[in-house]
Amino acid sequence: MDFRFDNSWARDLPGSFLRLAPDVAPAPRVLAFNVALAADLGLDVDTLAEGAARWLSGAELPPGADSIALAYAGHQFGGFSPSLGDGRAHLLGEIVTPHGARFDLQLKGSGRTPFSRGGDGKAAVGPMLREYLISEAMHALGVPTTRALAVVATGEDIWRETGCLPGAVLGRVAASHIRVGSFQFLAARGETDKLRALTDYTIARHYPGVTGALDLFDAVAARQARLIAQWMGLGFIHGVMNTDNMALSGETIDYGPCAFMEGYAPGTVFSSIDRQGRYAYANQPLILGWNLARLAEALLPLIDPDGERGVEIANDRLGRIAGTYQAEWLAVMRRKLALDGQEAGDVALVADLLTAMEGADWTLCFHRLAGAVSGEGLLRPLFPDFAAMADWLPRWRARLAPDAAALLRAANPAVIPRNHRVEEALDAATVGDMAPFEALLAAVTRPFEAKEAYMLPAPSGFGRYVTYCGT
Repeated sequence: MDFRFDNSWARDLPGSFLRLAPDVAPAPRVLAFNVALAADLGLDVDTLAEGAARWLSGAELPPGADSIALAYAGHQFGGFSPSLGDGRAHLLGEIVTPHGARFDLQLKGSGRTPFSRGGDGKAAVGPMLREYLISEAMHALGVPTTRALAVVATGEDIWRETGCLPGAVLGRVAASHIRVGSFQFLAARGETDKLRALTDYTIARHYPGVTGALDLFDAVAARQARLIAQWMGLGFIHGVMNTDNMALSGETIDYGPCAFMEGYAPGTVFSSIDRQGRYAYANQPLILGWNLARLAEALLPLIDPDGERGVEIANDRLGRIAGTYQAEWLAVMRRKLALDGQEAGDVALVADLLTAMEGADWTLCFHRLAGAVSGEGLLRPLFPDFAAMADWLPRWRARLAPDAAALLRAANPAVIPRNHRVEEALDAATVGDMAPFEALLAAVTRPFEAKEAYMLPAPSGFGRYVTYCGT
């Protein structure tokens, strides 16, 4: 099997990783294997499927792998940790596709490293299948994201607060695992030469044609603004937007306590550890700016050797982020509403819709707008009080583009990973029944096909939804 590993991180960025092998899984067994992704990577699907249990569990290193754990720092819920790193992950190498594209292949849940900070370095079946499911749903929705190549049960038990659970490893594919925290790690140590090398490496890998740290910052800010606007348009809540979870590639990375909002409420939080609502739905654009400010701080030595001048330049760039995000968000909302062109009143039109939508199901409301082009369709039952929406609809209809119904259906998914369906699938998989997971995966990876069983929100008895990191 030829993985075409190149391993440029291990070759070009000394001092930013530790070389060590993953733990050996005692009895690996493939639970989910992404045939389409394997084919996209140019891998021999049949051979990889045969060897996946060994190669994607830690039982055996794939040919050409150079296993490393990456070092990075990060602000976690606002507090800075100078040394975090891969505490339960191993980067096996970078697959170079036949077309020359480069992707990291990382194992997650593959054992302890010096960065584990007292953790066991393992992962359970449920959280790894969650990342597989949500990341593939995001890909199908057109959102830049890491993806899952496989989830492999390890054959060993791990202990969590809920008791003994079956262990698993996720094979994750990413454009790269370069994070804001990767820059913070070197900046905190005063290693300017290594910081410059990482900057050059990031530019070469993700932003060819960009010159220097300041232009890199601008390019990253633009991609991140677009990404967060896409999250907001889908009602997606990442749950843990720490700086070590912001990838410079512009991909969504690390699906721990994440979920899709159902009833629209700007303060929605799903994470069990986000007790102050720092990463609530409405705060995600604010955290975008906060995290980018931390990236700018790390890059200051490269922005200008004169510290005061560097701060002045960085602050100027940071001052532009809100406007960049607003433009991206408005573009997303115009598409979701099938508006004809751009008008100054569109901001107020969207704001008034959100006021009218409070408490209504986010995904169903937008999906059913297609039927409201010429009437109320199935929209009215979503609202306990339809008065504000009834006032809004004529204003919206006056702004619609030609073929609005088709545009609305193309922009607004019918199916998302509904929280109760996700939990049903993961609970079943934990006790060995993969059928609900496979059915849900099939539905969420074709999100614009209406499947009523997967479109409805959680039943009233489901209660408040809480998600966990899985560590």
